Amino acid sequence: MESGGLRRAYGAVLGEIDAGGFAAPTGEEQLSAEQIVAHLIANDELMIQATEALLAGSTFAYYDLDDIHRPQLDALVVEQGGIRGLTELLHGTSEKLCRLVDRLGLAAQTPVETHLREGFDLVVDESLPWSRTLDLHTRVHLPKHQVELQALRP
Repeated sequence: MESGGLRRAYGAVLGEIDAGGFAAPTGEEQLSAEQIVAHLIANDELMIQATEALLAGSTFAYYDLDDIHRPQLDALVVEQGGIRGLTELLHGTSEKLCRLVDRLGLAAQTPVETHLREGFDLVVDESLPWSRTLDLHTRVHLPKHQVELQALRP
């Protein structure tokens, strides 16, 4: 498995973050730009753990914790000092994940118990080949948050 598409998806999200100019969210359910980036970092860390486990020959269950960990997101925002520190950290986590994906080879086909919720658009509660979960991250998850960031501009 190669990380080209994943790198391009991260590049688009990071470009959106670098463009800046975000306003505060208007709805209570919406995340701020900082919370979106913190969510992506937390998700990257989970995906890194899963990928490292597969490379080591271990099993793993992957849970995307979209909206249920807002206090942890806020703590990460404070810890990183805001959007600038978060962006630097996202560069690091996304690069680490891409490097690991490039090493997966046949391990990418390993079934991983996957639990994803992307609003009403995507609900996954089943075992999927890890390559499929990575594809969903690339084609659905990252673009969704890119659009959310765009929507936060006045």
